[in-house]
Amino acid sequence: IAQEQKIALETTMLRVLTSVAILAATDAFTAPRALNRAPQRTNARCTTVMSGLIGFATMSGNTERIAGYIGDATGISPTPIADVSAADLEAADCIICGAPTWNTGADDMRSGAQCGVRTRPPRRRRDAPRPPTTRRRRNAHAGTDIDDWLYSELPNADLSGKKVALFGLGDSAGYSGNFCDSVGELYDCFTARGATVVGFTDQDGYDHYDSKAIRDDKFCGLMCDEQNQMDQSEDRATAWAEQLKAEGMPL
Repeated sequence: IAQEQKIALETTMLRVLTSVAILAATDAFTAPRALNRAPQRTNARCTTVMSGLIGFATMSGNTERIAGYIGDATGISPTPIADVSAADLEAADCIICGAPTWNTGADDMRSGAQCGVRTRPPRRRRDAPRPPTTRRRRNAHAGTDIDDWLYSELPNADLSGKKVALFGLGDSAGYSGNFCDSVGELYDCFTARGATVVGFTDQDGYDHYDSKAIRDDKFCGLMCDEQNQMDQSEDRATAWAEQLKAEGMPL
């Protein structure tokens, strides 16, 4: 009996020692890993989301088409200018704005037309009978949304330090003395709010001889002529977008 007790005791001690050895071996493999484990890192980066805005006004749809070209080149969806608030302008990191010229030769509100027609009538032979027309009301104005927007909404925005790019449409052959005049008005109104206008372009390649959109012998933005040079507009818009990026616009 004593011999059996001795064997049982030795067996028990062997089991205990084996268990201790197993636990020690487990700690040896796992503890250093726990101690040396570096904090987990995620792949998320702290980035600033840049927001851009393309606002446009249109009567015939041509300006909207050019805005679409610019949108394709920059990844920004164009927005009708009537839907753009002063708060939207202040929140945007970059602003692109465009309008057509209809109110030819006007001092302001150049994107509209008196009674919806151009202010310069077609030439008529001296002996030709006068065609019947509706009487034009004095100071009647039917223009694009930007005519009122420039003087009602834009003045509420502080654009100090913001870069703004402008584009416009006109007829460089038929209205060569007032080509894209509306862009000059955009320039005056935006700079009055503290904005810095970028994206000036050369006058070469058009049939005009004068424009209110000229500053320092250059156009103060992108000019497109959908009446005579429609086939060049998309390429001009694409190249201009690249120019804006090179000039530091966050596109």
